[in-house]
Amino acid sequence: MELQSANLTDEWQELERRLLMQTTKRLPVTLVRGKGARVWDVQGKEYLDFVGGWAVNSLGHCHPVVVEALAKQSQMLIQVSNQFYTIPQIELAKLLIENSCFDRVFFCNSGAEANEGAIKLARRYGKLHLGGAYEIITMRGSFHGRTLATVAATGQEKFQQPYTPLPEGFVNVDYDSVEAVRKATSDKTCAVMVEPIQGESGVNVPSDGYLRELRAWCDERGILLIFDEVQTGIARTGSLFAYEQANVEPDIMTLAKGLGGGVPIGALLAKERASVFSVGEHGSTFGGNPLVCAVSLAVLKFIIGNDVVGNVRRVGNYLRARLEELKAKFDFITEIRGKGLLLAVEFSLDIADEVVLACLKEGLLVNKVKPNALRFMPPLIITERDVDEAVGILDEVLSRRE
Repeated sequence: MELQSANLTDEWQELERRLLMQTTKRLPVTLVRGKGARVWDVQGKEYLDFVGGWAVNSLGHCHPVVVEALAKQSQMLIQVSNQFYTIPQIELAKLLIENSCFDRVFFCNSGAEANEGAIKLARRYGKLHLGGAYEIITMRGSFHGRTLATVAATGQEKFQQPYTPLPEGFVNVDYDSVEAVRKATSDKTCAVMVEPIQGESGVNVPSDGYLRELRAWCDERGILLIFDEVQTGIARTGSLFAYEQANVEPDIMTLAKGLGGGVPIGALLAKERASVFSVGEHGSTFGGNPLVCAVSLAVLKFIIGNDVVGNVRRVGNYLRARLEELKAKFDFITEIRGKGLLLAVEFSLDIADEVVLACLKEGLLVNKVKPNALRFMPPLIITERDVDEAVGILDEVLSRRE
């Protein structure tokens, strides 16, 4: 690849600032190529990627099964709308159902759309079976998407405040408190919606038993339990779905991110009793099109058939152990938390921006999830050697602060 000049790098970034709506704070790097757990910028500099497209690139960048599926399907059929049957969509639905506790699938384009669909499905259930109940209890610190309804569901004021008044029907309560859910439940409640691990607010892991107690409460009240597994699903936490580790089966689950391995797809899954949409009550123009379903099918087959879950457990445990070594070395690291390859390092100081930029300079991509915390969500195929390299860079960066 021909190396580009620093001036050209500046040119692309200046064009972005001039042409795009400024909704994202970007790092000062323009990426042009990726392979496995590595990416390269316009100047040819290599980076080890521990951001993974925000937990999207489950098999890394440009994995052969993704590239092959894209090439093959793009020459056959890309988009025809859901007015017609298509084979990749049905094959992907079959594989998801066979490997989960659910009975029905609806495909869309993103995690936000999947969660929007879950909200609509729960309200429809409430109208049909719970005397018109429409409220959904969600958790403070949650993140469910950027649509107006999913922002209302998201329990973070910083996302909600710019768009008030928000749609009604959402009650935000403390995460990891079953008692808070009990107190908030009323005859208007149709569902409880929760992330098995809160990703966007800091990789917050609930106490043992929390999800089981939520299941028991929902059963007692006859309301639905929704798991938002947009970030935790598809092997990210060390099982194909996070609900498996909690030994809890939700009524509804949402997926996206890692399901497509880089292509935009979301999925709403439901048990038969909760699958109450009728014809015309929900839909998506691009949802479940042959191209993204063919790629997602290839990704999911590879993950299931090549023990990627086992790799996540092994390398995730190794990464956690290496990060614990850093915690023992630096007194300003206060906590390591998470599961599998969804981990966070928390500091006693608001130094996350500084550390992210320093790591970038040394060739490591990491994510600031809070002013005082980093999040690691690398491709699920990373190796212990990759971990050693990443932790070595982080160690060097943090050592400069002492």
